[in-house]
Amino acid sequence: MSRPVPSSSSRQRRVLFVTTEIADFIKAGGLGDVSAALPRALKPTYDVRVLMPGYRQLLTAGRPIVHVASLPARHDLPACEIGRLLCEDGLIVYVVLCPELYDRVGNAYGDELGVGWADNDIRFARLAMAAAEIVNDASLLEWQVELLHLNDWATGLTAGYVRWLGKRYVPSVYTIHNLAYQGLFPVERLAALGIPSTAFHIDGVEFHGQLSFMKAGLSYASHVTTVSSNYADEITSAPLGCGLEGLLKKRALEGRLSGLLNGIDDHWDPRTDPHLAPNFGINDWHGKRANTQRVRRMFGLAPSSGPLFAVVSRLVAQKGLDLTIQVADAIVQAGGQLVVIGRGEYVIEQALIAMAALYPGHVGVNIGFDEGEARQIYAGSDFLLMPSRFEPCGLSQLYAQRFGSLPIAHRTGGLADTIQDGINGLLFDDMSLETYRATVLRAFDLFRATDLFYAMRRASMAGRLHWRQAVIPYRRLYADLLTEAIVRSDDVVTRR
Repeated sequence: MSRPVPSSSSRQRRVLFVTTEIADFIKAGGLGDVSAALPRALKPTYDVRVLMPGYRQLLTAGRPIVHVASLPARHDLPACEIGRLLCEDGLIVYVVLCPELYDRVGNAYGDELGVGWADNDIRFARLAMAAAEIVNDASLLEWQVELLHLNDWATGLTAGYVRWLGKRYVPSVYTIHNLAYQGLFPVERLAALGIPSTAFHIDGVEFHGQLSFMKAGLSYASHVTTVSSNYADEITSAPLGCGLEGLLKKRALEGRLSGLLNGIDDHWDPRTDPHLAPNFGINDWHGKRANTQRVRRMFGLAPSSGPLFAVVSRLVAQKGLDLTIQVADAIVQAGGQLVVIGRGEYVIEQALIAMAALYPGHVGVNIGFDEGEARQIYAGSDFLLMPSRFEPCGLSQLYAQRFGSLPIAHRTGGLADTIQDGINGLLFDDMSLETYRATVLRAFDLFRATDLFYAMRRASMAGRLHWRQAVIPYRRLYADLLTEAIVRSDDVVTRR
């Protein structure tokens, strides 16, 4: 039975939210958005603070960072400092300051070309170890962690380090944002990272003879969550279990795996968004059309009365962009246009550029990402294309719906949980070019059926998948884990 959510009038329990991205400073995908939104949504009930690496983007953001602690070198993990940064709205971010690991040109995980850093095992083990050291030594920050919330493979070792250091038990939530990225490294790296050899087994960090950061999180965290209920079911079997389906099935049977759907912030509102010109609301189709024309001008498209399709995405194979490239001819021949924005795999980027060159005035591609431009595209497009092979949650479809753009998506993961076919978007079941093309052509029929099209647009814009609702199951989960922790022994060694 779930415990009642603590009232905000009681002392707020302390939660350390460990992440590698936060949209305030740096993001590669949905994790950055969630890391910015979820801690803030939890703030009325819990004292949530963020811990993340001190990337160059954060160091140069113009906000002061106060040094609050020093951590020694451990094994091959260099010494580091912990800094404290205060966001404008009061969110506290603790920063792992280690310039040799994090102060680099590139993104959170790799260089400017998207190639992963060769020392990513050290980089993210240092982050995980810092979190564990903060847990074990309450005097470091004069703020004692009562619960850990860990995110994706790069933080997976944290729960393991807390156990291996063996000083103090703290419950932990480990959230899978995308199981396909697992953080696999050679077994020879165990000693360098300070992982005991006794942990290298099927119920520890071992995965087909390699060290898996993801599996460490799954093995040692108190509870595992992922970002939609449908994806939580999908990953307990092949192929979406990515070789970890057996362990995940076990966690589900233990009641230790939950699917908690993401939400979006209230500032995703076409009535007030400063990036739109003009702003518009439900039934203001003149304002919506004005944004459509603006997007056409941005991408150098010809004037058109046909539908405008859009892709706002990381440009990776998971997203089914190869299929979108193949249906571009059908979109253009039927009188539609297509715009694409994003960055990712070089081969896909070049294929999209070539596609745009084939259809000048009808297809526009911008390799890169700008938040304001993305919002304009959501506001200006009629349909958003999301033929993802798998999609743990997806946020783009939620943003698009809020801005009156109907998603066309593969029925998988969070897309199946957030899109109702024929009500607030279109879904297709068979991940094939033929089925996808048929659904895109179905969108043209819908666009011409004006009354139905506008009814679906109103339904999508009226949706309320906001964080103020999505945060409720997280609050309950935290309350359950904190209550269970009260009856647990502080001697974590006995749990081995």
